[in-house]
Amino acid sequence: MNAPEDPERRVSEPRPTRVRVTGPPRRAHTPRARTGDIDEQTALGDVFLGSLLREQLALAVRILALLAFTVGSLPLLFHVFPDLAGVDVVGLPIAWLLLGVLVYPWLLVLGVGFVRRAERNERDFVLLLQVMDDDG
Repeated sequence: MNAPEDPERRVSEPRPTRVRVTGPPRRAHTPRARTGDIDEQTALGDVFLGSLLREQLALAVRILALLAFTVGSLPLLFHVFPDLAGVDVVGLPIAWLLLGVLVYPWLLVLGVGFVRRAERNERDFVLLLQVMDDDG
């Protein structure tokens, strides 16, 4: 059996220093454009930034409309066709299968699609700024 440690000895020993362990960056970052027009809040910068914000808002509205149309129409579908609610698939009512299981992969698809398109919009925006910087 181990002997109990002496409390005075534990206090006198220095604590090891903490080391933060980090991994390599997960994504390669796109090169940053000089954003003079945006940083200086010029009229041209406001137009560029407004364009990006409108495009991102339009993307979000399209994704939400698609979600509302697909998932939001399921209760209407079961109301219009009440016999459909009695159908069983692999021992589960189809309403449970659709609303409780298949909705989540659909949300994942919509989310991944949204993020990819939003990042593409931002990359296009950076490229536009670089082209404008090179021309100007």
